[in-house]
Amino acid sequence: MPPPAQMPIGLQLVRTAKVLSRAFDDALAAAGGTLATWLVMISLKSQRLGNQRELAEAIGIQGATLTHHLNAMEADGLVTRQRDPANRRIHRVELTERGETVFRQLRSAAAAFDRRVRAGISEQEVATLEGLLDQLRHNVDAS
Repeated sequence: MPPPAQMPIGLQLVRTAKVLSRAFDDALAAAGGTLATWLVMISLKSQRLGNQRELAEAIGIQGATLTHHLNAMEADGLVTRQRDPANRRIHRVELTERGETVFRQLRSAAAAFDRRVRAGISEQEVATLEGLLDQLRHNVDAS
């Protein structure tokens, strides 16, 4: 067991992740969005996903949870859902014009947050951190 003054790395990571998560939520809220909205939008924009099943898988949530988020986004005029003419069981999801505008606002907020998080950290240190985080995920997934 580590000395009392030394906090286990896992606990340090959990605490840091919570602080970063809260700060990111606040940054997105200030830009008019939520983490769920951002995840849906960035997935639609970056991966060119169109149906709800693919979108849920990309975000890592259950279909019912995604439906809840999409219902809210549709009510806010951010997305549209239409049945795929080739397969009526599939709903295609697309950003509306208003959704595109909100996406740009959230993208700016996310970029500003990333700059804030990286302040005082060199590109080499960022690369090292990314490698370490990948190794930590691997260590946990391999268990």
